[in-house]
Amino acid sequence: MAKPIVAVVGRPNVGKSTLFNRLVGGMVAIVEDKPGITRDRIYGDVDWRGRKFTLVDTGGIEFTGGTDSIPFQMKKQAELAMSEADVIIFVVDLKAGITPDDAAVAQTLRRANRPVLVAVNKVENFRTATSDLYEFYNLGLGEPLPISAVHGMNTGDLLDQVVDFFPPPTEEDDDPDIIKIAVIGRPNVGKSSLVNAILGTERVIVSSVPGTTRDAIDTRFTHEDKEYILIDTAGMRRKGKIDEPTERYSVVRSLRAVDRCDVVLMLIEATEGVTEQDKKIAGYAHEAGRAIILVVNKWDLIEKDEKTMKKFEEDIREELAFMRYAPTLFISAKTHQRVPKVLELVDFVAEQNAMRVATSTLNSQVREWVAHTPPPTDKGHRLKILFATQAGVKPPTIVFFVNDPELMHFSYLRHLENQLRKTFGFEGSPIRLVVRQRDEEGR
Repeated sequence: MAKPIVAVVGRPNVGKSTLFNRLVGGMVAIVEDKPGITRDRIYGDVDWRGRKFTLVDTGGIEFTGGTDSIPFQMKKQAELAMSEADVIIFVVDLKAGITPDDAAVAQTLRRANRPVLVAVNKVENFRTATSDLYEFYNLGLGEPLPISAVHGMNTGDLLDQVVDFFPPPTEEDDDPDIIKIAVIGRPNVGKSSLVNAILGTERVIVSSVPGTTRDAIDTRFTHEDKEYILIDTAGMRRKGKIDEPTERYSVVRSLRAVDRCDVVLMLIEATEGVTEQDKKIAGYAHEAGRAIILVVNKWDLIEKDEKTMKKFEEDIREELAFMRYAPTLFISAKTHQRVPKVLELVDFVAEQNAMRVATSTLNSQVREWVAHTPPPTDKGHRLKILFATQAGVKPPTIVFFVNDPELMHFSYLRHLENQLRKTFGFEGSPIRLVVRQRDEEGR
């Protein structure tokens, strides 16, 4: 089930980004810091009261004259937020009061079939702020909530109200035998062309204009008696390159697609190699725990010799060092070169992502690994791995119970991951490793 999406909207300089950073980076963010993973933080994962959602910052859009004037663009931005978000946080400035731009956005939001929360930011004295809040009732969007994004005041109350608008959590009712595939990557790398090549029909529009595909389009199909759902997503581009507000929300659609898929086809353009934006996009799929295949498209445009493919793959492994587990496939969506191998590889990595290792087998192997390469000592204390078990799949999650988690150095944890892959495979799948304390009596 895709996480709910909450959009932070408002005119410039009201504190949208400050609020976004407070909620995502301050007290409620779920952040996995690993070397080599970077991504534009126009979105962030939040966990509040046990409900996870994606927070989107709509700031950063430059405004000029004409149709790019502030009222026009703010109205457009609000309309996009309405169409994509499950809940909207409308940020205004207490000190400035209601400006014409605020009124323009509010007029659009009043027509939205979405819950809207008015967050009155930059409140310094909450005791005396009540009288100043009355003005914001004129926005016609319900009771305004005073906050201070800088100091984190009342942001917990804001999150409580956000979460209260979410529908009750439900179990995913999709058929587990149907593999959902998300095709992601930068604009114009051939995502729609690959979808068409796999389906054998012009299901989606193919264009050389970056950003043509605005929506995530689901197509259900059968291949060799197996059912799949193919999700074509809008291209993601660097934040500085997002010229149209619609492209910002095409990113949101792509993230939602990753959240609800089983396998990610991460497209890389052969003529450009791995770019910084590729790293950001792949990083999100990695953090989401999805099975991943690195698909190098437009291979027909490369002048090749017997060493070209090997050299290209080495470059990929170096640039995407955090996902060396992902298999690489060199294709041409235009000529259909190796396209038939895509679904074969999809089946394989989906199986690896869902693989479960018996506890007895896992512990037998762990004892062998430890005996061969004992954990290092720290000031005379040695790490002891007392027990291991696989706690989950999609992605495979391995829990190590140890005498002291502080003694588990990241290098030894990486050694254990390498041994897991060498012994059991898990190809194409990230592995989650969890270290917990347990005494030698099993308590």
